[in-house]
Amino acid sequence: MLKGNAIIGQSGGPTSVINASLAGIVTKAKEFDGIKNIFGMRYGIEGFMAENIIDLGSESSETIAGLKMRPSSALGSCRHKLQDEDLPKILDLLKKYDIRYVFLIGGNDTMDTIHRIETYAAENNYELAGIGVPKTVDNDLFGTDHTPGFPSAARYIALSVLQAGILAKDMQKVDQFVIFQCIGRKAGWLPAAATLAKKEASDAPHILCLPERVFEKEKFLAEVKRCYNDFGFVSVVCGEGLEYADGTAVSASQVKDKFNNVEFGAMGGTSVAVALHRMISGNLGFRGEFQITESLPMCASDRAVLLDIEEAFAAGKGAVELAEKGKTGLMVTLNRRPGKKYEFFTGSIGLKEVAIKAKPMPDEFISRDGFSVTDAFMDYARPLIGPMPEYAKLNYKKFN
Repeated sequence: MLKGNAIIGQSGGPTSVINASLAGIVTKAKEFDGIKNIFGMRYGIEGFMAENIIDLGSESSETIAGLKMRPSSALGSCRHKLQDEDLPKILDLLKKYDIRYVFLIGGNDTMDTIHRIETYAAENNYELAGIGVPKTVDNDLFGTDHTPGFPSAARYIALSVLQAGILAKDMQKVDQFVIFQCIGRKAGWLPAAATLAKKEASDAPHILCLPERVFEKEKFLAEVKRCYNDFGFVSVVCGEGLEYADGTAVSASQVKDKFNNVEFGAMGGTSVAVALHRMISGNLGFRGEFQITESLPMCASDRAVLLDIEEAFAAGKGAVELAEKGKTGLMVTLNRRPGKKYEFFTGSIGLKEVAIKAKPMPDEFISRDGFSVTDAFMDYARPLIGPMPEYAKLNYKKFN
């Protein structure tokens, strides 16, 4: 058994349940004899390299338990792209603080970070257990049925589109369409989640624009016109990473981040929602509005799904359990038990199989025309988000 200190970091954008994973790690680490002190990286690996380290072990059990419902990333985050020249400094700090256990909570770029640190330590004969804990609302990590944070964000999107759709239906004489933009560069899991509250064909959303499918302007406009003729208004949900056949971003964004990913936020130029709005207005003459939530689904703890909190906490505990068994170079996974009733259990996958990759929605989850999802997606996603509200509907019987 390795004996030494542990350190925990959070990276990238938050989720509504990322701190539940932090609570899970700390809770289990306090029970593990191999860990003496529990440290936290303030602002991720960037903060660690600046020796911005806090004593998580000194926090009360009440505070740690309270993290389960805390929005954002309690330790603070960063988007530092690890460079080869960073590795010697990181190793020196691991030695200085006698850190033998590193737990990083994050997405595929974070898994690459911990994989490289763990590999470099091994190459330099420094015994270290490096375990990753999955986190992303995008649900695009390999090897896991879904990621902690996705169910809560999916519920946020489903509720928002449901409620905005009711508004759009009632306001159709003013605005003929509404566009809701979701985060997620290459994966359409969140835009697809907008359908989870849909009961009838007339319910929002009517059209999905998923990053897994090439965007075709004329085909899209024809579908908008068809939905308007059928329902009197049009609800569109789009992924931020939508592209034309030649790879050009529909948003016309050109700015890239440190990981060479196109920025779709404030720095990234015109958003997809604005581009589609102009397209519909300019070609069909409709008046409409758009909604861009950006980071809101990532930190809305008031809409967090209890199952999601439970799974995120279990993933945190699972990371320490792997370390207790002498494992390293792994990411915790969430797995689904076969059967009609949804049940999960934790497992693991090698970090090298997860790092830097993205998991798009499978073809069997996307409808043939590309504008909706299949029953297979509904069966996959509905158990994760809990029951959806049902709102009263008037009969609109005319008075004679």
